[in-house]
Formats: sequence, structure tokens, C-alpha cells
Amino acid sequence: MTIGLIKERKTPPDRRVVFSLLKAAEVQSQFNDLKFIVEPSSIRIFSDEAYAKAGLEVSENLSACDVLLGVKEVPIEALIPNKSYFFFSHTIKKQPYNRDLLKAVLDKNIELFDHEVITGPNGNRLIGFGRYAGLVGAYNGFRALGLRDQLFDLPKVENLPDLEALKHELNHIKIPKLKICLSGLGKVARGAKEILDHLQIKEVGVEDYLHSTFDEPVYTVIDVMDYNKRKDGKPGKISEFFLDPTPYESNFMRFAKVTDFFIAGHFYGDNAPYLFTREDAKQLDFKINLIADISCDIDGPVASTIRPSTIADPFYGYDPQTEEEVGFDAKDAITVMAVDNLPCELPKDASEGFGDMFAEHVIPAFFNGDLDGILERARMTKNGKLTPRYDYLQDFVEGKE
Repeated sequence: MTIGLIKERKTPPDRRVVFSLLKAAEVQSQFNDLKFIVEPSSIRIFSDEAYAKAGLEVSENLSACDVLLGVKEVPIEALIPNKSYFFFSHTIKKQPYNRDLLKAVLDKNIELFDHEVITGPNGNRLIGFGRYAGLVGAYNGFRALGLRDQLFDLPKVENLPDLEALKHELNHIKIPKLKICLSGLGKVARGAKEILDHLQIKEVGVEDYLHSTFDEPVYTVIDVMDYNKRKDGKPGKISEFFLDPTPYESNFMRFAKVTDFFIAGHFYGDNAPYLFTREDAKQLDFKINLIADISCDIDGPVASTIRPSTIADPFYGYDPQTEEEVGFDAKDAITVMAVDNLPCELPKDASEGFGDMFAEHVIPAFFNGDLDGILERARMTKNGKLTPRYDYLQDFVEGKE
């Protein structure tokens, strides 16, 4: 079996790769029938020369490859017909900007496996960059705080070599007395929590956070049932909420009244209540003035996230009264960090972590007959058609919705 590590072609450039050179060499040595071919790339975090020195073939010719591995969407003109691809297609939610990509995948008889739906039998995602989004997002939030309030000047993550260097920079700052609220319990939120814990900020329970004052910075972690409640006043259930969130309404304002810095690390599902609306943000008792929106749902559950920001220009301000964008340090504005490709800022660590997960969960499936159904669940297309699991996308592909 031959696997190709393809060049990332999307703009802006992405320096990540599915496998670092060391992990690719390790995996290749573990499976006798496996060979990697690395497509040359001038932007990849690991150089072509480094892959070659690790004993891996570097070649423009990928015709012999059975499977092609990438990170971001492959441009339509670069897709090789009749191949199997793994990449984040960003189509499973019917994203209109990638309709033509999915149509081209079908037209070119490509077998597409989407990283986002590589799951275990229980439906939990097995691989992804969530931890690194959380790490960088929380760091960027503190960087915004330091710049806005002239407390400290953290360097941009993209100018640091790795996660160790990022944490080293945090060792030199002092966090003022703040109340920080972090939403979510998944990989993204755990990454953000890693930063909070590295800064030795005290974690407190929800009730303490809501009703107590502190002489030091503190944070709390909130889950779905902390910031949502049933409209009829009955006790809520997480399992019920995930099946149908429509009987629920937001209960987030109780946190907004006591929070200085909100880190949004939650997953937002269809039809779920918004955490806070533009009207909520207008209220005099709405205290939040800094938001690191790692989830980055535009015009969605976090009302101040009116657009994604960029690695080059990561911060903007939201004026709650005018509902317009202002300078990130404008008076009475909510400072927003809403970069939507955060893991790109830590390409080395993100690539190494992703490769570890892919090697553990996916590579064995190629050689054990897909014993655990890993490949089957992630296969979106086959023989020029959507697979049964993803046939809900048919009308989307045809432009009927």
C-alpha cells in the first residue's frame, strides 16, 4: 500500500501535514507493505530534505499512491481522479462554499474520507486539531488582554517555534484579578484549560464563581446544562438536549453578569439556543469585555462574533450599542478574538499530535479489514456516489437546497 502526503494548496498557506517525518518513518517501518511518498512543498513545516533524510521518498509523481492524505480542502483542479483522499472537506454541514468541491469529488470518482467524521463506535471523534485550537485561542485571548490594557506584550504564536516556547512566554506575565468563564468539555476546551492551568489560575466551581468574590484571578468551566435551561422550568437533561434542544433557552446571562473574559470552547449544534444575543450584550449588567471565540460561529451563539479574524490581524472590537465593529481597544467595546484557523499557528506541534492520532486509529484499519468500522464511518463517497451515511447531502450537491 502506498500513501501520499500531499502539498497543501489552499490560501492562506497552511504549513501543517498529516504526518511529521519521524512519525511517517516510524509507521512505514511498522507495516512491511506500507510506503509513503511525500509531495514536495516549500511551505510545509518539515522540509522535503528532512523527509528524504528520514528515508522517505519525495516525489512530484503520486500516480502510484493508493491513498492521498492532506489537511485542508484540495482545490478542484488539483484532485486526481479515481483516488482515495483524506482531508477536511468542510461539506458535512452543507457548507455552500464547498458544494462544487463535493460535486467534483463525485464527478472524478474519488473515494473521500473526511477527517472530521473519523469516529469510534460511540460517535466520538478520534482525530483532530481541537487541542491546538484551544491552546492557541486561549493564549491569543491573553495576548489581546495584555495589548488592550497595556499590561504585557506577548509575541504572536506564529513567530514561536513550538508549544514549549508558547508556554515559556506565559511564564513572564502576571494575570490581573479576573473572572474567566470557559465553555465546553471537549478537546478544544481542554486545550484552553491547559493554558489556564499553566498560568496557575485557580479553578472554582460554578456556584462559587457565580456568587463569590475573589482576590485573585479565577476560572470556571461550564457545560451545556450550566448555560441552558428548560423553558418550562423542569430539570434539564443533557441527553434530551442533544436530541432536541428546542424546549431549552439560554441561561448564560447569569455568567455574563460576573465574567470579565469568556473563552468559547463549546460545540454549537443546530437549533440550540444562542448563548447571548445582541440585545443581551446591550444590558447594563452584561460585564464581559473580552472574548476568545475559539468555536467561531459567525452571527451565531456568541453575538459579538460578527466575522472571523485572521492570524495576521486577530483582534477586533464589537460595540454592543451600535452592533458594529470598532477598534479592539475602543472604549466600552467587547474585544474579540475569532481566528478560525488557530492550529495553523502551531504547525509543528499540531502536525505531530495529529499524526499520532492518525497512526493509532486509522492506519491499522487499512491492514485489519477495517475491523472497527473506522474507514466505513468516514467514507463519504464511493463509486461516484454518496455513501448511505451521507446521502442526506444529495440535494445539496444538486443545488436543490
